[in-house]
Amino acid sequence: MTTNSDHFTRAKQFIVGGVNSPARSFKAVGGTPKFIARAQGPFLWDEEGRQYIDYVGSWGPMILGHGPQVVKDAITAQVAKGISFGAPCVLETRLAEIIQRNFPTMERLRFVNSGTEACMSAVRVARAFTKRDKVIKFEGCYHGHADFFLSKAGSGLATLGEPSSAGVPREVAATTLNARFNDLASVENLFARNAEEVAAVIVEPVVGNMGCVPPDEGFLPGLRDLCRRNGAVLIFDEVMTGFRVDAGGAQRRFAVAPDLVTLGKVIGAGMPVGAYGGRAEIMNLLAPLGPVYQAGTLSGNPLAMAAGCAQLDHLLARDREHFAQLERLGELLEAGVMAHARAKNYPVSYNRCGSMATLFFTRERVRSWEDAATCDTEKFARYFWLLMDAGIHMPPSQFEAFFLSTTHTEEMIHETARQMCAALDKVFA
Repeated sequence: MTTNSDHFTRAKQFIVGGVNSPARSFKAVGGTPKFIARAQGPFLWDEEGRQYIDYVGSWGPMILGHGPQVVKDAITAQVAKGISFGAPCVLETRLAEIIQRNFPTMERLRFVNSGTEACMSAVRVARAFTKRDKVIKFEGCYHGHADFFLSKAGSGLATLGEPSSAGVPREVAATTLNARFNDLASVENLFARNAEEVAAVIVEPVVGNMGCVPPDEGFLPGLRDLCRRNGAVLIFDEVMTGFRVDAGGAQRRFAVAPDLVTLGKVIGAGMPVGAYGGRAEIMNLLAPLGPVYQAGTLSGNPLAMAAGCAQLDHLLARDREHFAQLERLGELLEAGVMAHARAKNYPVSYNRCGSMATLFFTRERVRSWEDAATCDTEKFARYFWLLMDAGIHMPPSQFEAFFLSTTHTEEMIHETARQMCAALDKVFA
């Protein structure tokens, strides 16, 4: 039998690092990544035939589980009609209508091919609208790999950004200002020190890329107010949270209206897709109506549009039932794990927002990147492999959220909680 290790060795002969996205390399936890052969519902099977209950869900899109029949049928039907046109198709309009019904702040929108592209484009049009260059982001939030997003805080929060990746010019990183998530004072300080220079504030309203970190009460409304008072555009990066934490995303869950929104993941049911949109007066600056250029050969690809329409139609047809189910499963898993952890006084904490969550290996309540950075990543790595050995597939990083789907059952949740508790016992033995 060809093993996962054999597949990884061969992949490294052709693909940089053997993977096409760094987290897949398992560098954060050590060992060999699993090469997935197939997936269905809540399950994955690797190339060695091992089955796992999956809580990665392709990093969020699979809210209906893997391979829902309605999505497969929609893709199959579209393949027979055509794979790519490079021209308008009615599926683009149909998916846009579904999105706008649930995200009314997106008065106009445009489809792209990834969350990275959506966030990059949203910042560009915000800069054009405000005629300003600087952008405030938050340490620990991830908005894709555009150069100006790969910035970290310098010697203090009053300083301009420093590149966090080789190949990013300092001049580009310097247009990005880094604040602390859940810390309005840090944002206010940046506005004060960069008066009339800040084009936009971009934020994951519920962070998923330093682990799941929900906003404190008042944080998102505070950002809304600061942007309004300082003439800056508020951008919600809902690539992860859109149609995940609520049918109307985090903005409906927390009742805060941004100026621009980025979406991805769930809206494409696992196909490569992104979208950005918002106030018409901002979005109408895009070509062909305005001077801001953005284009994409495969944007609005009919396969992605068909998959997205099918998934959202199914999800939203019973949205209250589906989101209530996901909330219930999330509560069940959290309660099962944390009751055990508290009884044993283990130094862990748990964050959750609906069907996305993270178990952190720190006693600290994680509200920001500074808190997340206190986690014991060595213990997390051991915990991760104990779960993999038990057939539970979690993200291979302490700093990623995991996700539930409507195909997970209460029995699976109870088994997962049991295995998580057993893994904690071994890690802290």
